[in-house]
Amino acid sequence: MIDALILGASGYVGGELLRLLAAHPHIRPTLLIGDSDAGKPVAAVHPALALAYPGAEIRKYDPAMLGDAGLVFAALPHGKSQELASSILDSGVPFVDLGADFRLDSAEEYARWYGEPHQAPELLDTFVYGIPEFHRDRIKGTKAVSAAGCYATAAILALKPLADAGLITPGTITVDGLSGVSGAGKAPSAKTHFDSVHGSIGAYGLLNHRHTGEMEMMLAQQVLFTPHLVPMDRGLLVTAYGAAAKDGDPLAVLAEAYAGEAFLFVSDNPPATKTVAGTNAAYLTARRCDRTGKILTQCAIDNLGKGAAGQMIQCANLMLGFEETAGLPLAGMWP
Repeated sequence: MIDALILGASGYVGGELLRLLAAHPHIRPTLLIGDSDAGKPVAAVHPALALAYPGAEIRKYDPAMLGDAGLVFAALPHGKSQELASSILDSGVPFVDLGADFRLDSAEEYARWYGEPHQAPELLDTFVYGIPEFHRDRIKGTKAVSAAGCYATAAILALKPLADAGLITPGTITVDGLSGVSGAGKAPSAKTHFDSVHGSIGAYGLLNHRHTGEMEMMLAQQVLFTPHLVPMDRGLLVTAYGAAAKDGDPLAVLAEAYAGEAFLFVSDNPPATKTVAGTNAAYLTARRCDRTGKILTQCAIDNLGKGAAGQMIQCANLMLGFEETAGLPLAGMWP
């Protein structure tokens, strides 16, 4: 059994990691770090996990803890992993980071999208970008993975096979994303207050949302991305469009690209966020519009599942040589 250290265990992603790992046959979370909630029992921070983690407590981080860990998960705000990555990597402990710090190819791209210089550019090449469906072999052979962002995961899954097949004219892609409020994190703000969110849908990050950089990196072309906050707790839906470059059935391309993938379901039916709630699954569809000459493609994921904690565990399973699906639910919660 592998003992896992979770940095950011008191947040939404940390809580989802704990929920999923409670059923994992090979990984057990034993070092739960959350500085602002240090000293509190897990039952107080995540009441839904009280029975799964009786007696467990949130603690402050001490680098000496790395000596007792066989795996590190980090679910921290951007910028924080840069401060800790060097010591974690030096320890030799496998490291799965959900922060944005090591997702992009260069320090210049990081500065472009995050508006500040990268503090550990020498470590960027150490990390493998974590979408297993595209980087499975590289993830298996590494000690450091930077798991993809939630919007980026859905958009890349929906678009990359079509772009690689030449079905979409480069530079014509538009992506609309809709996410539940948990995607904004646990810390309260005026924008995520009940009175602000309830009964309202709003766009944000116009023209410069940070996940655009990941989309452009993986698709090798410019993308116009607009995210929206919708009044639900979890779930994420991406609808993307691009000018058709040649004949071809985009749905068939997706189906062929993802044949045999345990977590990806391609169907003629438009996907819905409720279908994937609580899972590490992604549901996809695509259409060709002869009237407009456009291709439409969609992907629904749970932003806390395939968009965060689920994908982190999927990457860890590959890194540690476990069955890729270990501990990860395929069946959604319905109704």
